[in-house]
Amino acid sequence: MNVNTPSVTPTTRTLAWCLHLLIAGLLVLAAVRALADGLPHPGWIAAAAAACAAVYVAGPALPRVRASRPAAVRWLAAVGAMWLVLLALSADGVWVAFPLYFLQLHLLARRAALAAVAGTALAAIGAYAAHTGSFAPAMAIGPALGAAVAVAVVWGYQALYRESEQRRRLIEELTATRADLAEAQHTAGVLAERERLAREIHDTLAQGLTSIQLLLRAAERALPQAPENAARFVGQARQASVDNLAEARRFVAALTPPALEGSSLADALERLCATTAARHGIAVRFRLTGDPRPLPTAQEVALLRTAQSALANTVRHAGATTAEVTLGHPAGQVAVHITDDGTGFDPSRLPEPDPQSGGFGLRAMRTRIHSLGGTLTLDSAPGRGTALTAAFPADPAPRTTSSLAPSAGAHTPVRTHPEPEARP
Repeated sequence: MNVNTPSVTPTTRTLAWCLHLLIAGLLVLAAVRALADGLPHPGWIAAAAAACAAVYVAGPALPRVRASRPAAVRWLAAVGAMWLVLLALSADGVWVAFPLYFLQLHLLARRAALAAVAGTALAAIGAYAAHTGSFAPAMAIGPALGAAVAVAVVWGYQALYRESEQRRRLIEELTATRADLAEAQHTAGVLAERERLAREIHDTLAQGLTSIQLLLRAAERALPQAPENAARFVGQARQASVDNLAEARRFVAALTPPALEGSSLADALERLCATTAARHGIAVRFRLTGDPRPLPTAQEVALLRTAQSALANTVRHAGATTAEVTLGHPAGQVAVHITDDGTGFDPSRLPEPDPQSGGFGLRAMRTRIHSLGGTLTLDSAPGRGTALTAAFPADPAPRTTSSLAPSAGAHTPVRTHPEPEARP
């Protein structure tokens, strides 16, 4: 029974089943003893026990009883009435009073539950005295003590449950507050970074461009009458443009990931494979195929980040022994292809992203690649490993000299990083 229970936990479900089994066992015991011990009216006793069991089973089976307190109270009254019939026929019905205490304390309000428990205990004491034909104070100890124990257990559990619910709500509030604080800190950081970049650009690039503009205007005014002055102004403007270009390159270098700073995408991917193999003890091979083609820095960064995230997923979730990262240059494209021999999964059954549990990697990769005009494809199945490809359209002419492009020829040899001799 889960009437008025805010949440059903495995513990409460186990306790409910224990209560069901206890009532069933006591009713079976009363019927068997009536038939085996030759008590008066054994057939009526067995019938009363069966009727009580039938009424009890009907309660959890009826949706209305499970969902409505008034219906549950009426069901409890019907169970109590059948128990009184059994109690009138057999002294063994006294034992059923103990699980009835728990039902009453669970389904009724506190005052009504106390009254029902007291009435049940008195009925059990009176019926037992009537069946034995005498009364002694010891006869009242069992039912009274059982009632006291039931009240203490149920009220203690309810107190613990209320405290647990309070803690759960407090944790939810703290989690929400922490999320709001993190978002506020992130927003503040973004605004601070924007302000810093705006200040840097204003103090360097904007001022330099203004100087170039003023020098060129001065040269334009001096050109007819004083060519030597115009040449001097043009030289100064040229030097200002050189300084501004150096500042612009400094900004680009500051915004470029360290893995790509001063090296090519192929070198960064090869270092990533070597680092992953050395740190996690799986064989990670790197392959470079095709003619090098140019890509903007943002797209190269996106391909590197995709490879990093895919290899991280392979290490954490795939259970793979080997993986391969291929930087390919098919016609009109630059693509990074990551494969592993892990357990694989069904892409159509990916869980929704959770904050306790994760699940944002593929969505983040897809968003990053698509926002820069690329494509991301995923191929996986249980037991068949995983293959992921991220690709961008490339410039038609190969790039011969660039810090972010490999300086290989038309047929670049394959580079591999074998599995380490021993795991770290």
